[in-house]
Order: sequence, then C-alpha cells, then structure tokens
Amino acid sequence: MNGKSSDKNFMQRGKDRLRKEQSQDPYTSHNRFREPTVCTGCDAVYLAGRWQWLPARLQATNEDLCPACCRIRDKIPAGSLNLSGDFFEQYRDEILSLVFHLVAYQKAEFPMKRIMDIEDTDGGGVEINFTDTHLPHSVGETIKHAYKGKLDIQAPDAADSVRASWVRQQ
Repeated sequence: MNGKSSDKNFMQRGKDRLRKEQSQDPYTSHNRFREPTVCTGCDAVYLAGRWQWLPARLQATNEDLCPACCRIRDKIPAGSLNLSGDFFEQYRDEILSLVFHLVAYQKAEFPMKRIMDIEDTDGGGVEINFTDTHLPHSVGETIKHAYKGKLDIQAPDAADSVRASWVRQQ
C-alpha cells in the first residue's frame, strides 16, 4: 500500500469531519448572510466572507443579527471561563481588568469575539461567558501566564461549548 495515498485519504476524512462538525453550529453558518449585511444589533458588517467593523456605517439593503448578537439574545455562549481560588478573590479587580482589556483588543479586530456576561459563582469566583469558542482558551492562557495557577480546558467537540477553568490558591 502506498503511504502517500493512505495519508491523503486520512487527511480528506479529517477535513470532511471538520466540515461536518463546523456545519452543526447554527451560529457559525456563514452561508446564510448575503454581502453586504449590516448587523442591526451592533453595526458590524458581513463583507468579504467575514464580520468586520467599518469606519463608516454602510448603507446596505441586507440587515440581520450577527452570530454574536444572536448568541447574546439567545443566552447561548460559545464558551465560558471560570475563575476561582483565594488568589483570584484577592486580585479580582486586577484580573478582570486584564480580561476586559484582552477581549476589547480582540473585539476591535474581530466583532464576533465578545463577553456575553459575567456571573458570580459560589465561593467567590466568576464565570465569564463568551460569544466565541477561542476566547476561553486565549484569555485563560494569558491569565495563567501572568498569574500562574492551573488552567483546565474542555472542548468535547466542535458542536459543544468550550469550557475552561483557572484556579490559583495563595
């Protein structure tokens, strides 16, 4: 058996599975928007195959809610990050300020990357819900890098929400 043929078939199966998994999430379906579409919730514009911010409001005949605004309306996060521990309680404001800064930086370039809400949890921690599956991981990694602690990330498959938790005791 030819090794290259086997590798090619394996790669194709992986791509097919990825396409199938990606298509299961109704919030990430790009083919439902016609270009240009302006979001009626946040004024982001779907243009050139992605949602983006434009310097001036575009006069478009297509209007709809973007996936991030839909997630916020439906209260269905793409991911969440739980922050807890004695260290978090002591430095809560500083750590949350870092989170807000990171997300604002991401949102400036990518309109679909937002914080949905922040809820207090039992024991003095918080759970942050995001509109994007990559934010729990990137924000969690940044907090771990800055403050040490333990980061656990669970991403069962592309159809489910990504859950991350960071904890540091004194």
